[in-house]
Amino acid sequence: MAQAPAKQAQKGFDFSILVVPIALIIGYCIWKFFCGNYVDAKGEAIKTADGSANIFGLIYKGGFIVPILIGMLITVVSYSIERVLTIGKAKGTGSIETFLQNIKSKLATNDINGALAECAKQKGSVANVVQAGLNTYNEMDKNTELEGEKKVLAIQKEIEEATSLELPMLQKNLVFLSTIASVGTLVALLGTVIGMIKSFAALATTGSPDPTKLSQGLSEALVNTAIGIATSATAIILYNIFTSQIDTLTYAIDEIGFSIAQSFASRKK
Repeated sequence: MAQAPAKQAQKGFDFSILVVPIALIIGYCIWKFFCGNYVDAKGEAIKTADGSANIFGLIYKGGFIVPILIGMLITVVSYSIERVLTIGKAKGTGSIETFLQNIKSKLATNDINGALAECAKQKGSVANVVQAGLNTYNEMDKNTELEGEKKVLAIQKEIEEATSLELPMLQKNLVFLSTIASVGTLVALLGTVIGMIKSFAALATTGSPDPTKLSQGLSEALVNTAIGIATSATAIILYNIFTSQIDTLTYAIDEIGFSIAQSFASRKK
């Protein structure tokens, strides 16, 4: 039986896991060396022309949780760019809908070589699976030993095997986005709680509460909340977009796989 053109992922060190620690280091550098430039000698955010506090200074005053949140946001952006490139490559060079229609047209006229030519032109994960099924289609068409039903099962099995090789590549790294979507809010909540603790500590002092320490605690809490919500919301939206695109590709693979098997079965009746 012809082997699917998709290749098994080579075993070895997965460099994608380095994205997280590198993103955290970059997040710390942005917080410390960029945002830190917008606070004065007293640690207060410098004022803008209209008298309001500089936004980067406020971010710096958010505390040590902020660089973690910035690193998580950078991680989301990095993996999203990687997923865009990977899913785009998986789709191939042309429209998936047009490709499927062309394959169905070739199958209707029993032009298997023409369908294989369409796969070579399209490329990508869907085309790889279709090519694997069509190669087996040709083999079963020449096979005189197996019965018709077993030939159809052989074609279906080859398509399933090719699909199982392609789908892990499409879903890779999505776990990071889903994890950050959940954990980002919790990390932000931790920063918020720390800020609120500082605020209540300022209120607990004897005599008049220190308004500076009180405002610092509230500012830290709100900055962490804002960055955490932005990070989690971004991760959720992008995760849903990518899973929707993967579901579309999976449906396309299932649809064309069914068409190939049914085309062979109808010819052998």
